[in-house]
Amino acid sequence: MRRRHRRLHASADLDITAFLNLMIVLVPVLLLGMVFSQIRMIELNFPGMEAGQAPDAESFRLVVTVLPAGIEVADSDRGLIDVLPAGQQGHNYSGLSERLQQIKSHVPEKTDVILEVGPDVDYQTLVSVMDTVRSYPAVVAASVVEAELFPDVSLMDAGDERDLAAHPADGKGEGA
Repeated sequence: MRRRHRRLHASADLDITAFLNLMIVLVPVLLLGMVFSQIRMIELNFPGMEAGQAPDAESFRLVVTVLPAGIEVADSDRGLIDVLPAGQQGHNYSGLSERLQQIKSHVPEKTDVILEVGPDVDYQTLVSVMDTVRSYPAVVAASVVEAELFPDVSLMDAGDERDLAAHPADGKGEGA
Protein backbone atom coordinates (compact mmCIF):
# COMPACT_ATOMS: atom_id res chain seq x y z
CA MET A 1 0.00 0.00 0.00
CA ARG A 2 1.24 3.31 -0.88
CA ARG A 3 1.17 6.06 1.52
CA ARG A 4 0.09 9.37 0.43
CA HIS A 5 2.12 12.01 2.01
CA ARG A 6 0.44 15.23 2.51
CA ARG A 7 2.54 18.11 1.76
CA LEU A 8 2.57 20.65 4.42
CA HIS A 9 1.12 23.78 3.03
CA ALA A 10 2.13 26.71 5.12
CA SER A 11 0.14 29.86 4.57
CA ALA A 12 2.29 32.71 3.38
CA ASP A 13 2.23 35.52 5.92
CA LEU A 14 3.08 38.92 4.64
CA ASP A 15 5.85 40.55 6.59
CA ILE A 16 5.07 44.28 6.43
CA THR A 17 7.19 45.27 9.40
CA ALA A 18 9.81 46.95 7.23
CA PHE A 19 7.12 48.87 5.35
CA LEU A 20 5.47 50.07 8.57
CA ASN A 21 8.84 51.17 9.93
CA LEU A 22 9.37 53.18 6.74
CA MET A 23 5.96 54.81 7.07
CA ILE A 24 6.52 55.65 10.74
CA VAL A 25 9.70 57.50 9.81
CA LEU A 26 8.54 58.96 6.50
CA VAL A 27 5.26 60.57 7.61
CA PRO A 28 6.78 62.83 10.33
CA VAL A 29 9.67 63.78 8.04
CA LEU A 30 7.27 64.82 5.29
CA LEU A 31 5.10 66.74 7.74
CA LEU A 32 8.08 68.59 9.20
CA GLY A 33 9.39 69.43 5.75
CA MET A 34 6.09 70.83 4.57
CA VAL A 35 5.99 74.56 3.96
CA PHE A 36 3.15 76.16 5.83
CA SER A 37 2.04 79.18 3.86
CA GLN A 38 -0.72 81.63 4.49
CA ILE A 39 -2.57 82.90 1.48
CA ARG A 40 -4.25 86.25 1.94
CA MET A 41 -6.84 87.52 -0.42
CA ILE A 42 -7.57 91.18 -0.90
CA GLU A 43 -11.06 91.90 -2.14
CA LEU A 44 -11.08 94.38 -4.99
CA ASN A 45 -13.88 96.45 -6.40
CA PHE A 46 -13.79 97.76 -9.91
CA PRO A 47 -14.94 101.32 -10.59
CA GLY A 48 -18.17 101.87 -12.39
CA MET A 49 -21.76 102.56 -11.59
CA GLU A 50 -24.96 100.65 -12.09
CA ALA A 51 -26.98 101.58 -15.17
CA GLY A 52 -29.08 104.65 -14.48
CA GLN A 53 -27.26 105.57 -11.28
CA ALA A 54 -26.04 109.17 -11.05
CA PRO A 55 -22.99 110.14 -8.97
CA ASP A 56 -23.51 112.23 -5.86
CA ALA A 57 -22.15 115.76 -6.40
CA GLU A 58 -21.03 116.18 -2.77
CA SER A 59 -19.22 112.86 -2.54
CA PHE A 60 -15.50 112.78 -1.90
CA ARG A 61 -13.77 110.34 -4.28
CA LEU A 62 -10.23 109.63 -3.15
CA VAL A 63 -7.87 108.57 -5.94
CA VAL A 64 -4.32 107.32 -5.30
CA THR A 65 -2.25 107.10 -8.47
CA VAL A 66 0.84 104.86 -8.45
CA LEU A 67 3.44 105.59 -11.10
CA PRO A 68 7.08 104.51 -11.34
CA ALA A 69 8.08 108.14 -10.64
CA GLY A 70 5.97 108.49 -7.48
CA ILE A 71 2.51 108.53 -5.92
CA GLU A 72 -0.27 111.10 -6.32
CA VAL A 73 -3.16 111.57 -3.90
CA ALA A 74 -6.14 113.39 -5.37
CA ASP A 75 -9.86 113.98 -5.13
CA SER A 76 -11.39 113.18 -8.49
CA ASP A 77 -13.70 116.22 -8.26
CA ARG A 78 -11.51 118.84 -6.55
CA GLY A 79 -8.07 117.94 -7.91
CA LEU A 80 -4.62 117.13 -6.61
CA ILE A 81 -4.06 116.83 -2.84
CA ASP A 82 -0.43 115.70 -2.62
CA VAL A 83 2.43 114.37 -4.73
CA LEU A 84 4.99 111.99 -3.25
CA PRO A 85 7.89 111.54 -5.68
CA ALA A 86 9.85 108.29 -5.48
CA GLY A 87 13.31 108.60 -3.96
CA GLN A 88 16.40 106.45 -4.29
CA GLN A 89 14.96 103.96 -1.75
CA GLY A 90 11.69 103.69 -3.68
CA HIS A 91 8.20 105.01 -3.04
CA ASN A 92 7.36 107.06 0.07
CA TYR A 93 4.89 104.72 1.80
CA SER A 94 5.19 106.47 5.18
CA GLY A 95 4.37 109.84 3.60
CA LEU A 96 1.39 108.26 1.85
CA SER A 97 0.19 106.76 5.13
CA GLU A 98 0.50 110.11 6.95
CA ARG A 99 -1.42 111.95 4.21
CA LEU A 100 -4.16 109.30 4.19
CA GLN A 101 -4.43 109.49 8.00
CA GLN A 102 -4.97 113.26 7.68
CA ILE A 103 -7.65 112.70 5.05
CA LYS A 104 -9.30 110.01 7.20
CA SER A 105 -9.46 112.43 10.14
CA HIS A 106 -11.40 114.88 7.93
CA VAL A 107 -13.69 112.26 6.41
CA PRO A 108 -13.95 109.38 8.94
CA GLU A 109 -16.97 107.71 7.31
CA LYS A 110 -15.13 107.25 3.98
CA THR A 111 -13.96 103.66 3.42
CA ASP A 112 -13.31 103.42 -0.32
CA VAL A 113 -10.38 104.48 -2.45
CA ILE A 114 -9.63 104.19 -6.17
CA LEU A 115 -6.12 102.98 -6.88
CA GLU A 116 -4.90 104.05 -10.32
CA VAL A 117 -1.96 101.92 -11.44
CA GLY A 118 0.36 103.29 -14.08
CA PRO A 119 2.32 101.34 -16.65
CA ASP A 120 5.51 99.56 -15.55
CA VAL A 121 4.50 99.48 -11.86
CA ASP A 122 5.76 96.22 -10.41
CA TYR A 123 3.60 93.86 -8.41
CA GLN A 124 5.41 94.38 -5.08
CA THR A 125 4.89 98.14 -5.30
CA LEU A 126 1.19 97.62 -6.03
CA VAL A 127 0.73 95.29 -3.05
CA SER A 128 2.70 97.64 -0.75
CA VAL A 129 0.52 100.60 -1.77
CA MET A 130 -2.63 98.51 -1.28
CA ASP A 131 -1.48 97.54 2.22
CA THR A 132 -0.66 101.20 2.98
CA VAL A 133 -4.07 102.54 1.88
CA ARG A 134 -6.00 99.82 3.74
CA SER A 135 -4.55 100.26 7.25
CA TYR A 136 -1.73 101.67 9.36
CA PRO A 137 -0.09 100.49 12.60
CA ALA A 138 -1.46 102.31 15.66
CA VAL A 139 -0.76 101.93 19.36
CA VAL A 140 -3.83 101.14 21.46
CA ALA A 141 -3.46 100.22 25.14
CA ALA A 142 0.27 99.50 24.77
CA SER A 143 -0.38 97.14 21.83
CA VAL A 144 0.26 97.74 18.17
CA VAL A 145 -2.89 97.15 16.11
CA GLU A 146 -3.81 97.78 12.48
CA ALA A 147 -6.09 100.81 12.32
CA GLU A 148 -8.41 101.06 9.33
CA LEU A 149 -7.89 103.70 6.66
CA PHE A 150 -9.63 102.88 3.37
CA PRO A 151 -10.21 99.10 3.18
CA ASP A 152 -12.43 99.10 0.06
CA VAL A 153 -9.88 99.28 -2.75
CA SER A 154 -10.87 99.67 -6.40
CA LEU A 155 -8.33 99.24 -9.20
CA MET A 156 -8.10 101.34 -12.32
CA ASP A 157 -5.59 101.75 -15.16
CA ALA A 158 -3.78 105.09 -15.14
CA GLY A 159 -3.04 105.09 -18.85
CA ASP A 160 0.18 104.69 -20.80
CA GLU A 161 1.09 108.36 -21.19
CA ARG A 162 0.46 109.37 -17.56
CA ASP A 163 3.27 111.33 -15.85
CA LEU A 164 3.69 112.42 -12.23
CA ALA A 165 2.09 115.82 -11.59
CA ALA A 166 3.89 118.79 -10.10
CA HIS A 167 3.66 119.22 -6.31
CA PRO A 168 0.70 121.36 -5.13
CA ALA A 169 1.69 125.00 -4.75
CA ASP A 170 0.48 125.61 -1.18
CA GLY A 171 1.94 122.38 0.24
CA LYS A 172 -1.19 121.75 2.34
CA GLY A 173 -3.23 120.04 -0.35
CA GLU A 174 -6.38 121.16 -2.03
CA GLY A 175 -9.04 118.54 -1.59
CA ALA A 176 -8.70 117.35 1.99
